[in-house]
Amino acid sequence: MKNALIATALAVACCGQAARAADGPYLDDRSSPEAVVRSLYNAIDRHDYARAWGYFGEVKPAKDFDSFAKGYENTDSIELRVGSISEEGAAGSIYYGVPVAILATDKKGEQRVFAGCYTLRQVNADQEPPFNPIHIDKGELKPSTAALDEAVPESCGDGPPPPKKDAVLEQAKKAFLTAYGDQCDKETPEHKPISEPAAYSIHYKDKDAAEGEPDREARLFRFYCHMAAYNESAVYYVADTVTGVRQLQFAVPELDIRYENDDHEGKVDSITVTGFQTEDTAINSAYDEATRTISTHALWRGVGDASSAGTYLFRNGRFALVQYDVDASYDGEANPETVVDYNTPP
Repeated sequence: MKNALIATALAVACCGQAARAADGPYLDDRSSPEAVVRSLYNAIDRHDYARAWGYFGEVKPAKDFDSFAKGYENTDSIELRVGSISEEGAAGSIYYGVPVAILATDKKGEQRVFAGCYTLRQVNADQEPPFNPIHIDKGELKPSTAALDEAVPESCGDGPPPPKKDAVLEQAKKAFLTAYGDQCDKETPEHKPISEPAAYSIHYKDKDAAEGEPDREARLFRFYCHMAAYNESAVYYVADTVTGVRQLQFAVPELDIRYENDDHEGKVDSITVTGFQTEDTAINSAYDEATRTISTHALWRGVGDASSAGTYLFRNGRFALVQYDVDASYDGEANPETVVDYNTPP
C-alpha cells in the first residue's frame, strides 16, 4: 500500500517540468540521502525516467517501469522541501529517514501539496560487484492541506526534532517568496532552494546611543534570484528591532553619456550624473563583512569591457551608495571612471 501511495504522489508531482526539461541542470548525486531525493526529482523533471527508476532499490514505486514513466503526463511543475534527516544503523547498513513535502502544479494550474517520508539505505559492509549505492528503500507521501513550507514532517521515525525556527529569517523568506517567488529561478546554481539565503549579522553602535548602551544588531539576507548569460541578480532584505524586515533598494545614478560623433562604439566624451533612481535587485553582488559593504558589478555585454559598479556602505543601520564607477566604452578594455564618490568612513 505504501508503495502505491508513493507512486501515486510521484506520478502527480514529479513529472511536471516536461516543458523545461531541456533547460534544467543535470543533477545525479548519491553523496547524501538528501542529494538522492533531489536527484530523483531532477531526473523526472528532465524526463530521465530510467535514471529516476534507478534511485530505488529492489522495491520499486510502481509495478513496472512503463507504468512508472506513464504516470508523469499531467504535471506542469513541482517544488521540493526537505526536512531534518534521521539516521539509524542496522545489520551492516545505515537507514535514513528523509521528511519531504512537494507542491505539484498540474497543466490546468491546480496545485496540491503532498508530504511524507522516504527511507533510504546505505550498505556499509564490504561489497562485491555489482556495487549497491545509497538508494531509496521505500516511501509514503500523502495529500496535505498545509502550505508547502509548513507541510514538511518534523521528523521521520526517531529522527531529531527540527531546529527552532528563526522568526526573523522566516519573515524575510516569506517577504521574498511573496514578491519574487514567481519571478526568480526555482533553485540556485548549486541546486539549493532560492528560499535559503546567505545570512549575515552586523553589530554596530547607534550614533545617538548613550554611553554604555549596548550595540545594536542588523541582519542582512541575500537571496539568489536569476542567472542570465553573464549577470546574476540577487535580492536583499535587512532586519532590525526598529524597522523590522524590509527590502533593500539600491540607489543608482541616472547618466547622460556622450560619445564622439554620437558613435556608441567610439570614444566617450563625457559622463554626467543627472539624477538618481532605485533598483530592487543587485547584479553580480557580494557582501563583504570586513568592510560592511555590498558591491555590485553589472556587465553591459559579455566581454566585460563596458560595465557599471556600485559600492553600498552600511552605517548607522542603513546601506548608502558611496561610490559608483562606469565603464561606458566598448573598446575591449576595462577602464572605468568614478562618477559618484562619497566613499568616506562612517
